[in-house]
Amino acid sequence: MKTSLCLVLATSFTFLVLLPGAQAGSRVGTGRYFKGPVGLQLYSLRDEFSKDVRRTLDRVRDYGFRYVELAGTYGWLPRDFRTALLQRGLVPVAGHFSYERWRDEPELVIRDAKALGLKYAGCAWIPHEGDFDEGECLDAARIFNRAGELAAMQGIRFFYHNHGYEFRPHGDGTLMDLLMAKTNPRFVAFEMDLLWTVHPGQDPVKWLLKYPKRWELMHLKDLKKGVVGDFSGHTDVNNDVVLGTGQVDFPAVLKAARKIGIKYYFIEDESPRAVERIPQSLRFLERVSWK
Repeated sequence: MKTSLCLVLATSFTFLVLLPGAQAGSRVGTGRYFKGPVGLQLYSLRDEFSKDVRRTLDRVRDYGFRYVELAGTYGWLPRDFRTALLQRGLVPVAGHFSYERWRDEPELVIRDAKALGLKYAGCAWIPHEGDFDEGECLDAARIFNRAGELAAMQGIRFFYHNHGYEFRPHGDGTLMDLLMAKTNPRFVAFEMDLLWTVHPGQDPVKWLLKYPKRWELMHLKDLKKGVVGDFSGHTDVNNDVVLGTGQVDFPAVLKAARKIGIKYYFIEDESPRAVERIPQSLRFLERVSWK
């Protein structure tokens, strides 16, 4: 009995030493200014998940996260993946599903989202040929409205995650403005990805304040300094950097996000060094400040 207790205490001590952001009694990634709640987009650890799902979920827990956003279940049944999350104290809040599934089988997507226990279920990419255009934008709006209405009937909020190409100029604004105008606010919310807002040369703060009732989720993600983006929706994964070291003005963005009432924030780091960088990004969020 005493030996077991010592082992537990030793393990806990090691955990605290290795993960300074996950201090007892604290909410990881939050501080005097940034209050979160902050979770992790599990896609950040896709390579690790492909090798060992259980061990990778242990890693997410050990970072100190409580909330997670999903992008697949790595071959597991949704109910089994949810059980594995809950066993580790991880709460699945949101999930990404393909455009094709939302278009062709929205009822089955919603079934899976319910089995996972998600509050939010959305889409992060609109397939398009060449440059994203008005026709593709309008088609997406129709699919999203239908998906959102069906999801709402099951208590799930549908959302779209921007990916850069939507900011292409259109009329007096952009295709993002058109997508906002043509989607029903009752059924369609938006998740702002900061990298994919800055990459095409946009100011996240202006977009948050322009549509304060539409943005409900946010991907905390930073773009390497010196990278010049475009409307392609593509960039080298090595252009993802530790939060606060890239082009995003986080004090201004987080202040505006708090003002409009973002519900959940998710760190996403697609770089090959995400495992070591995630704790660094958490520490940045704990220390960030603004006037």
